[in-house]
Amino acid sequence: MTYHGILPINKPKGMTSHDVVFKARKLLKMKKIGHTGTLDPDVEGVLVLCLGKATKLVNYLMESPKAYQGGIFLGQATETEDASGAVIASQPVLNPLTDAQVDQAMAAMTGEIQQIPPYYSAVKVKGKRLYEYARAGQRVERPVRQAQIYDFQRQGATLYDPQDQSQSWNFQVTCSKGTYVRTLAVDLGKSLGYPAHMTWLQRTMAAGFSLDQTYSLAWLDQASPSQIEAAIYSLDHVKKILPWLALKPDQVFSIQHGQVVDQDFFDQDLSQATALYYQNQLLAIYGPHPDKAGRLKPFAMFPDL
Repeated sequence: MTYHGILPINKPKGMTSHDVVFKARKLLKMKKIGHTGTLDPDVEGVLVLCLGKATKLVNYLMESPKAYQGGIFLGQATETEDASGAVIASQPVLNPLTDAQVDQAMAAMTGEIQQIPPYYSAVKVKGKRLYEYARAGQRVERPVRQAQIYDFQRQGATLYDPQDQSQSWNFQVTCSKGTYVRTLAVDLGKSLGYPAHMTWLQRTMAAGFSLDQTYSLAWLDQASPSQIEAAIYSLDHVKKILPWLALKPDQVFSIQHGQVVDQDFFDQDLSQATALYYQNQLLAIYGPHPDKAGRLKPFAMFPDL
């Protein structure tokens, strides 16, 4: 049986995102499965799988905001920017920060920010991954990345440890694709005047799915085909991510055949990728032609859904 749709999985710690896809391919007995955004092995939470024809939606679902909850430790920095790495800098927190000071610093980091990716990341520089340079003990100039932080808040009170002279707290963040939450924790520490690292992380929302909508791999292993079919979300979930438009009968032929059309082909302006429907059926995703001003082209086609 081949499934077509979207299945949000709760990725456990210790597995790579590819491990989850590989496991799902075995359990579902199908090869055409992709995911909408990598999670590090130490991170758990929402990993959205696209099955069959829904793999054409991966790039669009990937662009949607993501939400996380995690922890920050103030007083030590690590080589990996999380709890798995060796400590590379320490500074005692002699005077604990107030919750108000922390909140002010976190609020100042919302909006558009710049980040330098951590060395232990998959970003490529001169044909090599940054983690390859890090493992070889080499240093290279890392590219500056833009990210959008929509919300960054403390969860619960900050905790001060007088014995370790450190301070920690939990947080929640909603951010754009490509945000390094580890680096956000490190940069927050710097803004407060201390080395810092992220202690734990869980993705709570991705591609419009929250944690309570996910399924475990253990459930997937035991579920019957009918249970799996019932759990899979249809491709119409794309309506939560992209604008959509209902076609008129005289527009259907051109769209079904993937024709490039003029901007005024539709009654409304298509300034971005837009899902096109006819009689509640997804036919295509169209958007501005990259090379022809005033023209629209198909980005994805969905025949015989």
